[in-house]
Amino acid sequence: MRKNRQEWGVGGASACASGVGEHFRIQSKDHSLLYLHSLTFAAPFPGPSPVPFSGHPESQPTTTMFKSSKESDRRKSYLFMSVAQRLGQLYLDKLLPLEEAYHFDRFHSPSLLEADFDSKPMVLLMGQYSTGKTTFVSYLLEQEFPCMRIGPEPTTDGFIVLMHGEVENVLPGNVAVVDRRFPFRNLTNFGNAFLNRFVCVQLPNEVLESISIIDTPGILAGEKQRVSRGYDFTGVLQWFAERVDLIIMLFDAHKLDISDELAEAIRSLKNYEDKIRVVLNKADQIGTQQLMRVYGALMWSLGKIVTAPEVMRVYIGSFWSKPFVNDDNSKLFEAEAMDLFKDIQKLPHYTTIRKMNDLIKRARLAMVHGYIISTLKKEMPMFGKESKKKELLNNLQNVYQKIEREYRVSPGDFPSIPKMQELLQGQDFSKFQNLKPKLFENLEQMLSKDIARLMFMIKEEEAAAAAAAAAAAAQAAAIVEETSGALVMPTVTL
Repeated sequence: MRKNRQEWGVGGASACASGVGEHFRIQSKDHSLLYLHSLTFAAPFPGPSPVPFSGHPESQPTTTMFKSSKESDRRKSYLFMSVAQRLGQLYLDKLLPLEEAYHFDRFHSPSLLEADFDSKPMVLLMGQYSTGKTTFVSYLLEQEFPCMRIGPEPTTDGFIVLMHGEVENVLPGNVAVVDRRFPFRNLTNFGNAFLNRFVCVQLPNEVLESISIIDTPGILAGEKQRVSRGYDFTGVLQWFAERVDLIIMLFDAHKLDISDELAEAIRSLKNYEDKIRVVLNKADQIGTQQLMRVYGALMWSLGKIVTAPEVMRVYIGSFWSKPFVNDDNSKLFEAEAMDLFKDIQKLPHYTTIRKMNDLIKRARLAMVHGYIISTLKKEMPMFGKESKKKELLNNLQNVYQKIEREYRVSPGDFPSIPKMQELLQGQDFSKFQNLKPKLFENLEQMLSKDIARLMFMIKEEEAAAAAAAAAAAAQAAAIVEETSGALVMPTVTL
């Protein structure tokens, strides 16, 4: 018999009061309680509740994260911040100044916002059209949602972000990107052609209390993909990939052909392979022998595109609410679905670690970028700047090697040479900043000391959360025992 999603332990999430942070109580298949704590951690030290950043970005000359008007107040409140908030403060104090000095946003990624650190875990779904992405979302939420269209033809023509809300609401893209509660402000860089195909849907759904889900358009084949969209589709995918916690890539068991456009989209996710999970959907429509061949063909096709040394995790199943067409492998499908939903369940618990990992990767890239820009500035002469610029661009590999020797930078930290050559082509090297040692010293301190302290704080918060969960479970067990004891009828001996 087909089991629904709640029996696998993904839904029915309800807030559970406790003394430490927020927890979500989830009923599993065997009716035991699984506790997942949300992004909002409790303060590890006695004192007031965690305080958000203060100030308004509108009052600053730039659109980056706002800066506190009173440095002393910021330092006092820092003690009582959560780990996620301290990450944001470290970015604001030690990484953002270097990014602004060397124009990191022009070459790599826009500056991070407050909402990037406070947002719930996000799951991105991608794949070719008619692979079951929207159906998967509906199955996970156990309800339909606004803007939802399902069919064998390309139906979802935009990016739909599903988030929790007290009432059902649909926010157009131009409204969602200016709302400070959401981490989407930097999507304005992709223009109105994209924003007209971007919506944010808020639903009073229990699953969305702990995660947000992003449904994407089906990837087309041929000229339609490159021309008809009107915006940089792979660029948008890459923007989301940098910020989401999990990427679910769906394939139809009957359509395993990976088009050039899909291959290009997968390549745009380079450096985020650890977030990718592959789902071989609609597997109930083929027999066991065919399924083995389809699985092998999928792994072979992915092996030619994904260059990661690890084998990608592939989940096999049929993710919709209808019964299996062929139930010969029903136990396999149920076990695979349980593994996938367990991965999703873990997201709220590991989201702070993920944000920390992404911030470290960003910091290392920003440091190397600063070395590149300052070295190019140093090499520029007083006269003959254009000819020197062409020489430096043609010999960018030599510049990389010089930086590697002088600053002891790992070769794996450098950005792609062709990409940097293309981006540097339109820049005036004479206007670049010289090396500012203080900025690099602050960043080194963040990576070597501050992050280590936050790791210790995470362990303390996890211990506190585990203790609170154990206490809540013990209290629930006591109530059940007391209730069951009250219902026992006394035995009467005649």
